[in-house]
Amino acid sequence: MSTLENEVTFRKQTEVSQNLEAQFHSSSTDFILMTDHRTSKYKSMEQLEAIKQEKEASSTSCCTRFVKNICRKKTLKKRLPFLTWLPHYNRKDCIGDIMAGFTVGLTVIPQGLAYSGVVGLPPEYGLYGAFMGCFVYVLLGTCKDSTIGSTAVASLMTFQFAQGSWQRSVLLTFLTGIIEIIMAIFKLGCLVEFVSGPVSAGFTSAVALIVSTSQMRSMLGVKSEGDSFLQTWISMFRDIENIRVADTCLGFGCVFLLLAMRSFSRIKIGPEDNAQRSRCQRIVNAFIKFLGTSRNASVVIIFTLITMYLDGNGMNPFRLTGHIPKGMPSPSLPPFSIEPQPGNITAGIPPVEGQNFLEMVQSMGYGLIIIPIMALLETMSVCKAFSKGKQIDITQEMIACGVGNIATSLFSGYRCNGGLARSAVNNASGCRTNMSNFYIGIIVVLALNFLTEYFAFIPKAVLAAIIISAVIFQVQYQIVTPMWRSKRSDLVPGIFAFICCLVMPLEIGITVAIGVNLLFILYHSARPKITLEQLETVQGIKFVKITPDRCLIFPSVEFVRNMILKSGSKSTLPVVIDCTYIYAADFTAAKVISSIVDDFRRRNQKIIFFNLKPSVVSIFEGLNTRLVLCYNTHALNQELQDESFTRSVDSLNRAEGGTSECVSMASTLSLAKS
Repeated sequence: MSTLENEVTFRKQTEVSQNLEAQFHSSSTDFILMTDHRTSKYKSMEQLEAIKQEKEASSTSCCTRFVKNICRKKTLKKRLPFLTWLPHYNRKDCIGDIMAGFTVGLTVIPQGLAYSGVVGLPPEYGLYGAFMGCFVYVLLGTCKDSTIGSTAVASLMTFQFAQGSWQRSVLLTFLTGIIEIIMAIFKLGCLVEFVSGPVSAGFTSAVALIVSTSQMRSMLGVKSEGDSFLQTWISMFRDIENIRVADTCLGFGCVFLLLAMRSFSRIKIGPEDNAQRSRCQRIVNAFIKFLGTSRNASVVIIFTLITMYLDGNGMNPFRLTGHIPKGMPSPSLPPFSIEPQPGNITAGIPPVEGQNFLEMVQSMGYGLIIIPIMALLETMSVCKAFSKGKQIDITQEMIACGVGNIATSLFSGYRCNGGLARSAVNNASGCRTNMSNFYIGIIVVLALNFLTEYFAFIPKAVLAAIIISAVIFQVQYQIVTPMWRSKRSDLVPGIFAFICCLVMPLEIGITVAIGVNLLFILYHSARPKITLEQLETVQGIKFVKITPDRCLIFPSVEFVRNMILKSGSKSTLPVVIDCTYIYAADFTAAKVISSIVDDFRRRNQKIIFFNLKPSVVSIFEGLNTRLVLCYNTHALNQELQDESFTRSVDSLNRAEGGTSECVSMASTLSLAKS
């Protein structure tokens, strides 16, 4: 018969088996049947049409197809998202984006100055990395609320792998940007799926505490050393006698002030309905909201003016930020080597050892892989928070972040990516499009050119308070209760990640935590749930039904084998393995299944595979495994009525025309009985 005739015959057999389904009952659940089990011999008209189109497409040049695909309007809009919203940009969008950009810009400037201390770099480097990423994201970004800049996670991980060297920090930014683009080309965004929610929460919480700890030395005025949370606190306690009372009082006072101003946005004057408020009430509410969202800039401005007055009168008791070079850095390639420099014992400047490019890359180690993954995880959390259920293009976000970091490295900036706190301010300020990032970048550029002489009077304790008040809310204690209620075992990798990142260096802690989480997954896959049932057909034939709930791969096959052999050895009843949920297998599984079939054949006990997918059957063909396959309940009923198992084996041997046909012939034999 032709392929189409085979297709019609197969569908008629399926209809017959569905009519006979009512005759087959069980003591628990019915079999879940697949209505369309085809081997390579049975192809539908849709498959034939797809093969025809594939052959026609293969005749076309690959380069031609690639160029045509790139030049498609749909592809251009997907990879250049501004082509979608820019043609519809209007005055209302412009006003909303300017207001949001100005507000967020006032937040970005003090945060940039403060985060540079986390990286161990001079304050200006925090501003160098705060504008080019914003400009790039206007063109390539997909989330209007996301803003690109330095974050607590990016800053701390840059310090971990660059160790306070501006050359390594800039080169790290450049290389990780390239790696992100490569990940986007090969669609490796799925790597973030290996970092589970509990591990990510534990890591983020640990980073919040580590960053807060790193800023405590600026608030207390003591020295701190060490690569981990515990080492830093131990070193600070050892130097506690040198605490600076003025900086400590200023720092903790600013923390409490910032936390109080954070709640200003909830204060509303007048009626609940905005339409019923007077004009004066609306103006006051708008001012209170602006004061709450721009609290960082407000605190910096107030205490900078106070410090300038005290310094002018020779009464300044605080440690200040110091001189910041005026103007933007000249665009240049990142440094690919470090020139050796002698130290200055009098000034307390240690000598700098020279390094070539390979030595610099070697010193960064696996941070070149960990940083892009964690940055992508942080960026995706921002996009998901403001996507409102829309699909997120993870590949495009990697492209935007990668290009943004490459552009940032050309202006001597360090790592940047989307930050949740800054993006929340952008959303609350009424941003309407990605153009708000452009205005944020403009504010930073203007600050670099006209305000740096005033930045020198910002107290270090104020910048430390800004960081602490921002990252303290990243301690994700609120997920513990829901996780305890839903699945308590998920707390184990989360708590383990939290402890490891605090006790060990950050890069080692997150690597160990991810490894432990993967072990949890492997253990879960190695212990599938297997349902054992003793059923009976309408003819009174009893059999044992075994139903694994997932695919057969090497960690689980021995467990499944022991369960099957144990249940089969307890009686001489036929064993039916319901393979409905077995959608994949590997070579190890094929070997185990072959040994199971041989064991059952030696003791003359029948074993039948029900609903085994053709893709899995093909894996067993290479091992000459002779299976009895049934694809509907009527065929299974007929197979169970055959009392002679040896006769069934002989019939299979006679039907076996060759090595590659044994499984297909067994499948056809069982189908023919329906």
